[in-house]
Amino acid sequence: MAGKFELYVDESGNHRFRLKASNGTVVITGAPQESKDDCLKSIESLRKLAPYAQVLEVSGAQG
Repeated sequence: MAGKFELYVDESGNHRFRLKASNGTVVITGAPQESKDDCLKSIESLRKLAPYAQVLEVSGAQG
């Protein structure tokens, strides 16, 4: 079974998403968005960009 994106409204009324692995572990939680459409756009961006994302090893809390 593949992972899944879950859309929800947080306690502040903002739209958010979380990506869950097939075992139910939350892999990533999206930033709060004012609209559902903006939240869906964030998901589509991840779907498009993730296959090309580099893996970089950094030390400490750098990012």
